[in-house]
Amino acid sequence: MTRPELLQLFRSSASEIAEKDLSKVDEAGVIAELGIDSLELLEVIGSLERDLDVRIPDDQLVGIQTVGQLLNLVAGKLPA
Repeated sequence: MTRPELLQLFRSSASEIAEKDLSKVDEAGVIAELGIDSLELLEVIGSLERDLDVRIPDDQLVGIQTVGQLLNLVAGKLPA
């Protein structure tokens, strides 16, 4: 999966879960400033895990602040 595809998957999941238009969010977007609370973020991550068939341990989420940081983590879990 390409980076733009990952970003689009994040936008789609986050928009649906947070019930906000996040279609213009880029990788520099600070998750807390997007109006996504911690519970919604966990739901978004769960959605990405299901869609991509990956597992992201909770302890690896500590310190994730931007969309790009989250995508880096997710991309690192994808098979080569």
